[in-house]
Amino acid sequence: MSEVIRKGYSEFVRIPIGPIHPALHEPYYFFFELEGEEIKNVWIESGGVHRGMEALALNRNYLQIIPIAERICGICSNSHPLAYTMAVEDAAGIEVPERAQYIRVIAQELERIHSHILWAGLGAHAIGLDTAFCYLWCLREDVLDIWELLFGGRVTHAVNWIGGTKKDIKEEDIPKILKMLKNLRKALPEVVDAFLYDPTIVRRLRAGTLTKKDALRLSALGPTARGSGVKKDVRWGYGPLAYGDLRDDYGYKPIIHQDGDVYAKTYVRLMEIEQSIDIMEKALDDLPSGPYRAIEGKTPKVIATLKKVKGAEGIGRHEAPRGEVIHYVRMEGGEGPYRWRPRAPSLNNNFTLPAMLVGCQVADIPIVVASIDPCFSCTDRMTFIDENHRKFVLSYDELIKISREKTWGDA
Repeated sequence: MSEVIRKGYSEFVRIPIGPIHPALHEPYYFFFELEGEEIKNVWIESGGVHRGMEALALNRNYLQIIPIAERICGICSNSHPLAYTMAVEDAAGIEVPERAQYIRVIAQELERIHSHILWAGLGAHAIGLDTAFCYLWCLREDVLDIWELLFGGRVTHAVNWIGGTKKDIKEEDIPKILKMLKNLRKALPEVVDAFLYDPTIVRRLRAGTLTKKDALRLSALGPTARGSGVKKDVRWGYGPLAYGDLRDDYGYKPIIHQDGDVYAKTYVRLMEIEQSIDIMEKALDDLPSGPYRAIEGKTPKVIATLKKVKGAEGIGRHEAPRGEVIHYVRMEGGEGPYRWRPRAPSLNNNFTLPAMLVGCQVADIPIVVASIDPCFSCTDRMTFIDENHRKFVLSYDELIKISREKTWGDA
């Protein structure tokens, strides 16, 4: 419930938004302190959709975890399994074939295009431009058709396999991909004109500034960081997969904007759509021949190879559409990892919201929150509070014990 608070001669109103609200697509809790229509303070709380995926994975083998990783986030459903398989490959010392590296790049840039188009549609909806929303989601359908053509899935894509990819790209499908990219490139200028040059839309997007200093202090990632002038993009700095070749051959570099507001983040995403079209066209043109898996054979052979690895740790890093995804695995000779730990970019970006929202108007809340492209479900962690409302930490063994008692009872 809202409440009125007096501080000196000023009167503030505290209002809760969430965990269910028309402007929020997932359960999340915001608490705003307002003076009139101006936001003076913000508190955020998560924890509404903890799904226990890491514990679930401990009862699965290495390949069975890939579909779980795909479901960490419905929009980054290629980025998470990619980072996971890269972590396993890093720990096991598996060298991925060159063709598989290019296929992974093509799939990942297709996901970036899809994610940014989806975000632009939702951003338009947040400021009342439902015509733009419908137009952008029509473009999104063409991208999803290519996903279905290449890998069989429109939401979860089943691209990645430990040591390569699950499927190859057929030669006869390449013209269809190029046709979609050509049509998207033709439609993109109209979208850019609407978002970046229409005076009414521009005024709505000139809100929610995140300074470069705050972006660095809060460890912002992805377009949220690059919109504040931070040159942080794993593709062009860390150079996994075939991105190093594409960077060296074609001179790609991070797209940044200095203003730090919603407009700047919009600019970064729209320009990245065009850049991703370029990258996909170049990767398809340079696609090498050869195998697309390092380990030939079905599941038992892959698991038998991985079971030989003991006492090894691996890290997989990748630039998802929202920012850097990191997966950690520890291998101790079993059919699955001893430990698996993913970190989604929204875990960092969510904590930039108070810095952006203070000073904004109530009407700015939906678009400012949407500007980080939040995924609340993939960031949820648990906080334990005792009867005196003090936080405490459970050990790993204690957590496993109470989880088993909750699931199976005394047995």
